[in-house]
Amino acid sequence: MGCLREERQELERRVLAPFATLSEASKGRAFAEPECDVRTCFQRDIDRIIHSKSFRRLVHKTQVFLRPEGDHYRTRLTHTLEVARIGRTIARGLRLNEDLAEAIALGHDLGHTPFGHAGERALNIILGEDGGFKHNEQSLRVVDRLEKDGLGLNLTHEVRNGMVCHTGAEQPDTPEGAIIRIADRIAYLNHDLDDAMRAGILRENDVPGEVTCAIGSSHSVRINTLICDVIRESDSSGKITMGKQISFAFSLFYEFMFKSVYMNVKAKGEESKVFGIINGIFGYYVDNPDELPEDYRKVLHTDGLRRAVSDYISGMTDKYALHVYEELFVPDAWQVR
Repeated sequence: MGCLREERQELERRVLAPFATLSEASKGRAFAEPECDVRTCFQRDIDRIIHSKSFRRLVHKTQVFLRPEGDHYRTRLTHTLEVARIGRTIARGLRLNEDLAEAIALGHDLGHTPFGHAGERALNIILGEDGGFKHNEQSLRVVDRLEKDGLGLNLTHEVRNGMVCHTGAEQPDTPEGAIIRIADRIAYLNHDLDDAMRAGILRENDVPGEVTCAIGSSHSVRINTLICDVIRESDSSGKITMGKQISFAFSLFYEFMFKSVYMNVKAKGEESKVFGIINGIFGYYVDNPDELPEDYRKVLHTDGLRRAVSDYISGMTDKYALHVYEELFVPDAWQVR
C-alpha cells in the first residue's frame, strides 16, 4: 500500500473532472522540496497559509466599515473563510480540486492593507511613482518574500497564480482559480449588504426588485442561488461562469452596492482620515529607516526603502496602525497632581 498522499492522488485521478487540476500534475514550487507522505502539495499550502503570521492578522483588518461597533461585522478573516467555503462548494459541484480552491481562497487577501480598500487606495497614491500598490500583488509578495523572516512560504505555482489573479484583468491558469474570482464577489457583495443592513445604511426593500426576483431576498437564498447557477452553467471545458439571467442580475447587484455602500457618505465618511494616517506613518519611516523593524530593514537592502515601508504598513492591522500613528504623532498626556 502506498502512502496517504499517493492514495489521495489516485482518488483525484478517479473522481475529479477531466479539466480539474490534479495535485500530482502541479507545476511545483520555486524551490523543490521532498513530498509529504500524508498531504498533497495543495493541502500543504493550506496549512502553510493558515499557520502564517499574515493570516492571523486578518482578524483585525477591516472589510468595509472602518472601526465598526459591534461583534458581528465582517473582518478580512471572516471574508476569507466565507470565500473558502463558497469556493469549495462550487469546486465540489463541478468535481474540481477542492484543496486547490481552498488554498487560493485562504491566501487571496493576505496582502490587504489596514482600513480595507481605503488603505489600499492610500498606499497606491503614495507609491504612484514606484509602480503603485495592489493588494493581490502584495498577497503574492507576502507569501514569496515576507513570511518566515524573508524565506517565504514556497507555495505551488497554481496557488500563487490563483491568488494574484483573483482580481484584475489577468485570468487564472486553473479552473479552481476562476472559481475563487467568482466566489470572492459572491461573498463580499452578500456579506457587505448584510453588514450595511446591520449598520442601518440599507433596508431589505432598498435592493432593486430585479436583483431580488432573480437572486433572492435573503442572505442565504442569494448565496445558494449564485452557487447553484455557477455549478449549473459552467461547462465541461473548464470555463467557470454564470448564466445570462443571473449574470445580468449580479451586475445590477454590484452597481447597487457600489452606489449605495462602497461610495456611501455615511459608510465611508472616515476614509479621508485614512490617507493622513498612512501617509504620516509612511513619511516618518522613509525619513527614519533605522526605526523599521529588522524584518523590513532586510527588505530595504534588496527592494528599496519605499517598498520596505509599504510592506510594513500594509501588514499592519487597523488597531496597530492607529497605535503607531499615535505613538509617532500624538503627544503623551501630562498628569498634574
